[in-house]
Amino acid sequence: MSAPAGAGRRILLVEDNEAIRHAFSILLEETGYRVALAANGGDALDTARREQPDLILMDLGLPDLNGLEVTRRLKADEATRGIVVVAITGRALQSDGEACIAAGCAGFLPKPVDAAQLLRKIPEYLAER
Repeated sequence: MSAPAGAGRRILLVEDNEAIRHAFSILLEETGYRVALAANGGDALDTARREQPDLILMDLGLPDLNGLEVTRRLKADEATRGIVVVAITGRALQSDGEACIAAGCAGFLPKPVDAAQLLRKIPEYLAER
């Protein structure tokens, strides 16, 4: 029997909506990823420093620090700059994508996030680390 696709890889899911956070954490764990959760930007920064995940799925519309600011801070910190960050946004305009890349994101996924697309894209982003 082969190992699950995400066997042993760590993902930090930063999402302020509890229902989305719960649903995606279950999906990711069932695929073999180890999942840490954060509901706001401050928690995301602390958890990223402590857990050193392989990938961060970053909601941009957070209640304290927005996801772009959190990403900029992560990329400015030597301890976390190598973590791959993928933005998740309800706004998918070209300018939003450019802002995500400028902040240090490897890419972005529009909301609502399609679960199958997410599971296809994660290994591509993990290959960047």
